[in-house]
Amino acid sequence: MTLRQVAVDSPEAHRLLTDYFTWRAEAFPSSSGTYTVTYPDPSAFEPPRGVFLVADGGAGAGGIGCGGIRLLEAETPGRVRYEVKHVWLSPDHRGGGLATTLMLELERRAREFGAETLVLDTHDSLDGAARLYARLGYERVAAYNDNPNATAWYAKTLIRNRPDAAQ
Repeated sequence: MTLRQVAVDSPEAHRLLTDYFTWRAEAFPSSSGTYTVTYPDPSAFEPPRGVFLVADGGAGAGGIGCGGIRLLEAETPGRVRYEVKHVWLSPDHRGGGLATTLMLELERRAREFGAETLVLDTHDSLDGAARLYARLGYERVAAYNDNPNATAWYAKTLIRNRPDAAQ
């Protein structure tokens, strides 16, 4: 698998996001209401404000997954916080460590952009995602947004005590 940076509104990214949203809508627990589809704002995923990656399966397979990061407004002045969005692998490509590879690359890119913290939201019904985030050192936190699809929020500190950041 290779990871490629693409525009979040490219045809390939749009296809992967549509596959992701369709998969989520079909599996979304009825007790949580209806899954809300929101395609991302392309400007939020342009470096250094963000990035969107496609996981390429190789051998002509094309995109088999995706994920991105975007800058969030700092809750504390001088602190840089990015959010992980739309991490997804097609069901046929799960269980082989590809999601870990994708997440680690998103973390690396966030560090390059100066992120001190990465946050993300998910749904409690996604057990595999929760296990992945825990393995990577994300800790459950209070809700930081009002995403109607989320029931769980996580954060991970990437950089501690940056000397140029306001304390």
